[in-house]
Amino acid sequence: MEETLPNLLLKALGQRIRALRTEQGYSQEAFADKCGVHRTFMGTIERGESNLSFQNILKVAITLGVSLSLLFQDLEEQAKAVPSPSVASKSGNRRRESKRAFKTT
Repeated sequence: MEETLPNLLLKALGQRIRALRTEQGYSQEAFADKCGVHRTFMGTIERGESNLSFQNILKVAITLGVSLSLLFQDLEEQAKAVPSPSVASKSGNRRRESKRAFKTT
């Protein structure tokens, strides 16, 4: 199944945030604390699973010490390069789903 452009952009933004965070030596937990968000929320941001509010985008940019334009620079091109889920990860999800199905029956 092909992902939509908005989802690809969220994943590309998450990858950009993760790259900038690690370049600056922050752990995910320390960075989340400094941004004022929960560490699990930061994980969903970096995986592209959260649709960020402008306020949270601004918190991230300020904490990273980058402009919004730098945070979003070339994001469309990055989104086109985001790898689609591999067959292995899809089959792993199927295994987990089938285990759940066995547990419920």
